[in-house]
Amino acid sequence: MPSTAPGGRPAERPAEGAEAPATMTIGQVLDQLRPDFPAISIPKIRFWEEEGLIRPERTPAGYRKFRPSDVDRLRYALTMQRDHYLPLKVIAEHLDALDRGLEPPPVDPVVPTVPTVALAGDGTPSAESFARRDQLRLSRRELLKIAEVDEALLAELEQFGLITPRPGTGHYDTDALVIATTARELAAYGLEPRHLRGFRAAADREVGLVEQVVAPVRRGRDAGAAARADEVATQVAALSVRLHATLVKAGLKRS
Repeated sequence: MPSTAPGGRPAERPAEGAEAPATMTIGQVLDQLRPDFPAISIPKIRFWEEEGLIRPERTPAGYRKFRPSDVDRLRYALTMQRDHYLPLKVIAEHLDALDRGLEPPPVDPVVPTVPTVALAGDGTPSAESFARRDQLRLSRRELLKIAEVDEALLAELEQFGLITPRPGTGHYDTDALVIATTARELAAYGLEPRHLRGFRAAADREVGLVEQVVAPVRRGRDAGAAARADEVATQVAALSVRLHATLVKAGLKRS
């Protein structure tokens, strides 16, 4: 049995003495997989491509060129099929979860789980946290399940503009998960979404201040203007949130 990394991901197994090539032929893919999966064949790989589990590149002549990520997906799918007898549809759902930044679910649960890092932190965002771009994409059902909120609470959070699904896809990201989780915890103290509108208004004001600072930088004519503007935005936003949190703490000490 091949070793697996935490969360069920198959551990990467580069060839001894050399790095894996950037792309591989289907024959090279077979060479990598056959030691652990002797029954693997070219027709099976082609079938899984037709089912959308892998998407190798094609050369102008029509030859398949596989990336290491394609081999990782095949190794994961083969492991789930061999060790857990999962049907193709379920394996596809597991791979979709991985594509959306989730941990692959154990065999039994209804929804996948969120990586621990998504909810880590001391509650005061840093500049790094503002700059980070995560891959997490949750369906509405997954958000309800993982944040442990009901449909009524989520609908209210959306009604008051505290949570907005991504346009086009309708998915939710890490920010939506943190907001939903925090709103549930605040609800235990009697604070409902309608009471949280002030937080939304305060956040909008802070965003406006950040944009005032960033706008002149973004208007620069050189090639690095956009990158500098993003850096300034992350730094000012983090300082703004730090100041806000400290003022609230100081105010509570005086009360």
